[in-house]
Amino acid sequence: MPNNAAAPTAFWVAGREAAGDTTFDVTSPWDGRLVGTVSVPTEEQVEEAIAAALAVQDEFAATPAHVRAAALSHVEHRLVERTEEIAQLISAENGKPIKWARGEVGRAVSVFRFAAEEARRFNGGEAQRLDTDGGGAGRLALTRRFPRGTVLGIAPFNFPLNLCAHKVAPAIAAGVPIFLKPAPATPLSGLILGELLAETDLPAGSWSILPVPNDRMAALVQDERLPVISFTGSEKVGYDILDSVPRKHCTLELGGNGAAVILGDYASEADLDWAAQRIATFSNYQGGQSCISVQRVIADAQLYDRLVPKIVAAVEAQVTGDPSDAVTEVGPLVSEAAAERVEAWVDEAVASGAKLLTGGKREGASYAPTVLAELPADTTLACEEVFGPVLSVAKVDGEAAAFAAVNDSKYGLQAGVFTHDVQAAFRAHRALEVGGVIIGDVPSYRADQMPYGGAKLSGVGREGVRYAMDDYTYERVLVLTGIDL
Repeated sequence: MPNNAAAPTAFWVAGREAAGDTTFDVTSPWDGRLVGTVSVPTEEQVEEAIAAALAVQDEFAATPAHVRAAALSHVEHRLVERTEEIAQLISAENGKPIKWARGEVGRAVSVFRFAAEEARRFNGGEAQRLDTDGGGAGRLALTRRFPRGTVLGIAPFNFPLNLCAHKVAPAIAAGVPIFLKPAPATPLSGLILGELLAETDLPAGSWSILPVPNDRMAALVQDERLPVISFTGSEKVGYDILDSVPRKHCTLELGGNGAAVILGDYASEADLDWAAQRIATFSNYQGGQSCISVQRVIADAQLYDRLVPKIVAAVEAQVTGDPSDAVTEVGPLVSEAAAERVEAWVDEAVASGAKLLTGGKREGASYAPTVLAELPADTTLACEEVFGPVLSVAKVDGEAAAFAAVNDSKYGLQAGVFTHDVQAAFRAHRALEVGGVIIGDVPSYRADQMPYGGAKLSGVGREGVRYAMDDYTYERVLVLTGIDL
């Protein structure tokens, strides 16, 4: 439940509950009510957390797999037990409709389950005989993975529980200490993980969760004792981090302007109804505040005139309003300033010649689900990630033109391609410059165990439990000599 108690929500230093000297309030973007008050860690507490992580690195790396797996399974089960409470908290601090908040808790459950499974099979080692050349006679190589060092995990506001889980769970599974910084706008969901981890037998120092303000983030990024950075957020901040620490290992999951392509063979009324409904839902879910939400629809010319009215009708049917209402599908953005930015971009597009088909209105932090046509290529909305409930529709002639339109972007996170043609699916996989191609659905599909990340300016590295574990570790080879192979 939202924390309105007088005592501020504590943070977690080296597995221990702690409080700082100052606090900040977390308020609902829907109605401005107080959701909770959070204690801010002091510089000394931040130092304590980093020093404890450094001290425990060897011990944690050597922790038996069953211990790490048991801790991860415990968090999984406790998330299930507290699903409704945590979903209400996510909805309150983030403005996410409760239906999507419940889904987010379910995804975090899966992340910890996958991590428990991976902890049991990770780092068994790969044996390679070296006598394939004469100079390697009697030699055997065993390759295992070892931690690069403590991870600084920086999580965003849009999935305040699950994207914290994607930082923490792989680190624990791989035996790597982690310092998690949840987003200041939505810290309460991430701090819940501290409550659950504190119930486990993980060694002190193996994890800390501290809501450090953004104006103190640069010092953490620069700290040489945190050699791995896992950041999810905006393109600008991500590349500023990468440029400032060129010798650190950085995983950046950044922005996108996800495209949904509808090819000419996807032509029946049932096909177009399905595509329109999926596009409408996933251009607006989370208030459009997802890096793989549908921002661009690229439709074959022979389908365009039949598809667009269906999309507009499906968008207009989205239920907007109070995120605590079970029927609400589209709630507010994270802040009024975010909604004002979306409003300015849409107004600019319309002033430049875009045709407004529906939406285009703001009320406080809420922005109406919006569809634009004939969007000029040089507008901000065409070039950047809107991170709001706005999509544009465009007409193209044929598959090659559709794929070229997808690639005509500085981003390359995921794309959806609606087609029944398996050959077209493989051509899309080859042609599209993105991290993931989703066939028969929107680009917004993500399974939490699959490799997830982008090409071009959408980031570097991959999330997804096993793939994050690889990013947090490096290969070390052991060569045995004089072996009778």
